[in-house]
Amino acid sequence: MKIKPFMHGIFHELKDARQSYQRWDIPIYVQMAIMYQKSRFVADAEPPRPWLFGIIPWTRASSAYGYAQAKDETWDEYLDSVGDFGADRDDFADAADFIGWYCDISHTKLGIAQSDTRNLYLAYHEGHQGYRNISYLSKSWLQRTASMLANKARLFQTQLDRCQMN
Repeated sequence: MKIKPFMHGIFHELKDARQSYQRWDIPIYVQMAIMYQKSRFVADAEPPRPWLFGIIPWTRASSAYGYAQAKDETWDEYLDSVGDFGADRDDFADAADFIGWYCDISHTKLGIAQSDTRNLYLAYHEGHQGYRNISYLSKSWLQRTASMLANKARLFQTQLDRCQMN
């Protein structure tokens, strides 16, 4: 049976996410939920650019970029840590590995369970120090987002379980 091009891409991305899981032990459904929330799986996603006086494009509020919406400083820390200086934020495999790496640090430093999508996302969004300082408690919108994301992860987990049965 010949695989359609669209399906081939999905299998390739699943393979990339599985490699990240094997390296960092962060479940695929957690990686996919975070990536979905941050970029909706858009490779070159960036924060919106504000406009000065409605006509002049201004600088973005953040250096976040790519599938994982990794900021420059955190991406550089990742590159130094894993030694893969050819990694790109707009490459699915590299972004999945980055999310796995970051969540693994959250698990190790903060004691968050590897399957706890809600708290891993809060640490991802707020940074490790922000999570440690529970900065998210003053952001009800972020807490709602993290809870919805945990539900999305369960949906992804169900879908992945079905794929593996077939």
